[in-house]
Amino acid sequence: MAKMAASLVESGEDAFRKMFRFYKRRNPPPDFSDVIDFSKGLSSDKIVPAILDPSAVSDVEAARVGLQSVRDWRAFSLQGYPGFIFISNPFLLGSQPFWVRQCLKTYSQKPNVCNLDMHMSPSDTQDIWGKSVHSLSSPHSGKRETKTLLDTLRWVTLGYHYNWDTKMYSANHYTPFPADLHLLSFQITAACGFQGFNAEAGILNYYRSDSSLGIHVDESELDHSRPLLSFSFGQSAIFLLGGLRRQDPPIAMYMHSGDVMVMSGQSRLLYHAVPRIILAPRGCTALEMEGCSLASPQQDHSVVEPVSEKDWAVCSRYIQSSRVNVTVRQVLGPGQSFPDTPSAHQRTDAGQTVGYHDRASDGESENRKRSSSCDSVDTAET
Repeated sequence: MAKMAASLVESGEDAFRKMFRFYKRRNPPPDFSDVIDFSKGLSSDKIVPAILDPSAVSDVEAARVGLQSVRDWRAFSLQGYPGFIFISNPFLLGSQPFWVRQCLKTYSQKPNVCNLDMHMSPSDTQDIWGKSVHSLSSPHSGKRETKTLLDTLRWVTLGYHYNWDTKMYSANHYTPFPADLHLLSFQITAACGFQGFNAEAGILNYYRSDSSLGIHVDESELDHSRPLLSFSFGQSAIFLLGGLRRQDPPIAMYMHSGDVMVMSGQSRLLYHAVPRIILAPRGCTALEMEGCSLASPQQDHSVVEPVSEKDWAVCSRYIQSSRVNVTVRQVLGPGQSFPDTPSAHQRTDAGQTVGYHDRASDGESENRKRSSSCDSVDTAET
């Protein structure tokens, strides 16, 4: 372990916070030599292969949602973090662009809820993609360009819509969960040994180059026995995974485009954060070089569709400086329903609130009003 990072992880109340600030620091830039890179395989003695169940998902079912055969997935666990599974980009070549387009074009549309709804009329946020396409399709002028609605998008909620003020879900704030994302989540969890996963809520986070996500734990779901999934697209990020206590020192890892994380069991309620987005040189991310052409013929009943050159031009322009993260959760257990009044475990204090601030000083949650600015919102991510 590098000396600079090692000096920060000693046990203590501020160990996580110090690590967050260390990796968020711009000048001088931090030492990234301690960051685990799962794309390089078993590069650390902390990494062990994860056991998957290839029989749970056929090759046809996997390809239908743009995934490789489960036998070909590079899946890992971390010693000391039971229930944590990291799958290094299991997507088929050319299928990620479909999911990027869904995040930018489809999931941002009504009736789903987004941060722009807090200070704009429904008619103004009705077609975020359509109102942004022209600017994002035009060549860079070299002048300071006006931000599009897509540029100011910070979060979108799906299914049971998370309430940022109460930190709760409710039965009366629900819209149908996207069937394609539900199926993708179902196949991923089945391969990881979780049968019958029911995707009921999703939170999409849209990160710009200076965005970060504060230290938090995701505990608002009523059933913590079901796993929580995280999908990453676009630019890479540093992800910090801590312990069950707020002060436990974290471990740092890269999240690259296409990577999937599953948090279950004892790892389901671990504290975590994203202190930094790491930009690749323009045009040099694996996703940009991959392009929007499907590498294999499209199957009957496939969820993944080819992305038009026009749509990909917008998506590619966006991800040159941005990252999209999708977290999927099962809110209710079998036979479970929402209580009439909030239960104790549904309430979270300020120290457990997600803080996603583009210019946050240390990533700590300020629990401020989401309507104040589209550039400073609270969101949640695994």
